[in-house]
Amino acid sequence: MSTDWIEPVAGFELNREESIVTKEYQAEKLASLGLDAALFGDQVDPSFYIGIGINVGIVSGISAEGNVNMLSRIVQHRPVLLGEALVSKGRIVSVEDVPRGRRISTDVWFEGSDGERAVSVPRVSLKPDPSKAGSRGAGERPAPVVENTDTLNLVSEHRLTPEGTKAYSSEGNAIHYEMEAANLAGFRAPIIGGGQGVHFLMAAIWGQGLEQVDLDVYFRRPVFWDDTIAVGVSSDLGAVASLREGKVLTEMRVNGRRE
Repeated sequence: MSTDWIEPVAGFELNREESIVTKEYQAEKLASLGLDAALFGDQVDPSFYIGIGINVGIVSGISAEGNVNMLSRIVQHRPVLLGEALVSKGRIVSVEDVPRGRRISTDVWFEGSDGERAVSVPRVSLKPDPSKAGSRGAGERPAPVVENTDTLNLVSEHRLTPEGTKAYSSEGNAIHYEMEAANLAGFRAPIIGGGQGVHFLMAAIWGQGLEQVDLDVYFRRPVFWDDTIAVGVSSDLGAVASLREGKVLTEMRVNGRRE
């Protein structure tokens, strides 16, 4: 891993990288979370592209160490098949100074062999400034998707483990898999990556017979690698959230779907 990192600036173009999610990879990673890959059949769980998109930035020279996901969007323009090769494209859209550090907006998408978009995963992340530890404020905070968690239908519960999180995580941001790094960042324990947590929400939607095609994802609170979380879905299937003791951790607005 390179240590000659590039400072993120607006307009920076990300590398074009080939990405393939194999049947074996999907089964292994979902099993580490206690999820059954058979739920997705021969298709890729689009949650994977959050992490793959972050890795594109890493191999392009932009460090992800200490970064925290704030919000993302997943648009599946068409189903992606296991073993299908896609090519990444993207750029840093903006870098904004905020009280806690820098708020970075990145647009990333993946194209098929036809040159058309298959999946888009734009995101906003916070790069904390250690000298501003204890400061509050990371820019505009979107309104909640779920106003009242009592309105959700609880569909599953998941007990996270350090072993499962280590098995899922990839190198690039040690706050997800090393206690020391997490503590230095101000967390009591490692926090799972945003994409890791989205798998639980995606499975809840797929499990109800719907395939999501357009999701707004908001990472409201850190999810620790030893948490027990519940997943709730609104009665109209327009919102899904992970919960800890009744508080929203990650929530998604379902903007479009395919029956």
